[in-house]
Formats: sequence, structure tokens, C-alpha cells
Amino acid sequence: MIFTDPARAVEPSIQPVEWTLYKSRFLDVSGRIVDNANGNISHSEGQGYGLLLAYLANSPADFEQIWYFTQTELLLRDDGLAVWKWDPEKTPHVADTNNATDGDILIAYALALAGAAWRQPEYIKAASLIARGILDKTVVVSNGKTLLLPGASGFSAKDRDDGPVVNPSYWIFEAFPVLDLLAPSESWKKASQGGLDIIRSLEFGPARLPAEWVSLKRRPEPASGFDREFSYNSIRIPLYLARAGVDDVQLLKRLQKGMTTDQDLPAIVDLDSGQPKEVLADAGYQIVNHIVACVVDGTKLPSSAFRFEPEFYYPSTLQLLGLAFVREKHPECL
Repeated sequence: MIFTDPARAVEPSIQPVEWTLYKSRFLDVSGRIVDNANGNISHSEGQGYGLLLAYLANSPADFEQIWYFTQTELLLRDDGLAVWKWDPEKTPHVADTNNATDGDILIAYALALAGAAWRQPEYIKAASLIARGILDKTVVVSNGKTLLLPGASGFSAKDRDDGPVVNPSYWIFEAFPVLDLLAPSESWKKASQGGLDIIRSLEFGPARLPAEWVSLKRRPEPASGFDREFSYNSIRIPLYLARAGVDDVQLLKRLQKGMTTDQDLPAIVDLDSGQPKEVLADAGYQIVNHIVACVVDGTKLPSSAFRFEPEFYYPSTLQLLGLAFVREKHPECL
């Protein structure tokens, strides 16, 4: 089963110098990706991103190193899903065995791409097990819509008074066709479309932005117990839409406008006031708006977008995913 053109991995869309810088900053010798802005923990999201970036950098050895840690330290559940958090300061390192669905999606997606490109059937087999776990534990139907729960526990209508609760940034749209190949089901297409419908419907406050956590018990509203804001996770929504080829210009422009300050910088936004709570000046956050401008208007990325000077794990990851996307799909914006 082929998920992608093997030649794609031969020509890396992440440059060797970029990958070397990323590894030196965030990849521990054990194979764990270190979230250095979050107590140096590791999590399934970071391992999934690390695997995807190693694939895009055409680095099978690094991929295997990251996969080894993921397999031995996070894939501890009996349903195929990964525990979401690994803390170097705690014993045992895993205290919460819940999963994070976006991390599981990233891991399965990267394994499938690498397995096809590098002809490693064991990666595809592992990806299929994870995909089945995602389908069985986190894809649910509520009020006629197929949804993706952020975790197997804690977010359903049974678990919360305002449930189900979703996180719009957990829909990694480019991965859904691959997940459907790994564990065939009509639910994948329905879940993907359901996520897109939800994101299109979320226009909270003056900035008309989605909340980070959303209750879908009745009409969508910011979930109780969470800050009413467009925050770090949400910043990646336009990037995910662009990478998946979702060409909804109106949606992309609305998100870009709502999350951008008068100084043309992305920000965490208070939904009630529509005002920025924190400006996000790192190049990895800024590249999201540059990619929207590229996709919508054909605008070339500024030279600053290509300067990769990694400081923190998350924006550095977004920057490399953005650069890889433009090199692969929009060379006119280089």
C-alpha cells in the first residue's frame, strides 16, 4: 500500500542545516523531543511532529530513534494509543495515561508516510494499529455530526456537563485520507468534514475566532473551565488548512485577520474583547500568516521566514512545517 510518492522523501523539503539545528535543540539522545518551554517534558504531539519532520528531512536514522522512544515510553495503553505526557522530573515518568488525539494522528500519519517512502512495512503496521485506536476511542457521533474527541477520556457528553468538548486545532486535515487507508472507514471523511464545518462555524467575539476548547452540547460555545481565548494551539489551524489544500479563502482570511495585531504580528486573543493578550513574535508563529498570504494571494515569503534560529520547540516546529509546505506545494512563494 503506497501512501505517497517515495521520491518525495529523496528530495527533503526540510534542509539538512535546518534539521541539524532542530535536532541539536530539541532531540534528546534517547529519542524524545523536548518541549523546552514546558518544563522539558515530552508528549505524543512532540513525538509525532518529530517523526513527521524527520520524514520531511529524509532522515531514517533519526526517525527510528524518535520512534523507539515513542514505542517504548508512550505506547503503553492497550488500545493502540499513546499516553500524552512523559515528565523527566517525575517517577514514574508517566502519571496520566490519557491520550492526546492530535499526537496519535501525527504519529500514525508520519509512520505511514515513512513506511511507504522507505519501504518499511513494520511502520505501516504500527500506524494501522494506532489509526484503529483513534477510530475506536475518539471518533464519535454527536447531534448528527462526526467529531474527534481530544482524548479518549474526559471530553465526551458522559464525562462533562457541557460535553462533547473539542479542540479545533486537533484536526490535522492532511492526515485523514491516510488514516482512511490505514483503517478504512467512512467515518474518517465524515470526521474531517465535521471538523471543517465546526471551524467555519466558530466566530466568537469581535475578532470572530474559534476558542481553544469548544463545547458542542448545543450551539458551539467556549467550553467551561478553560480560558476564553484563541491561543497557542489555535495558531496552527490556518497552517493545517493550507497544508491539506483547503482553499477556503474567506475562512483563511478571517482567521488571519482575527489573530493578527495592528503591528502585523500573530497573538493570543481574548475572545470577549477581541484584544490581544500576548503577541507571538517568533518566526514560527509569523510564518502561519505568511503562508496564508502565499496561498490566498501568491505573496512571497519574506526573507525573515527562512531564517531558522530555533529557540522554543513549538514555534520552531511550525516554522519547519511551514517551510516544507511552501517548498513542496508553493515554490512560487519562495
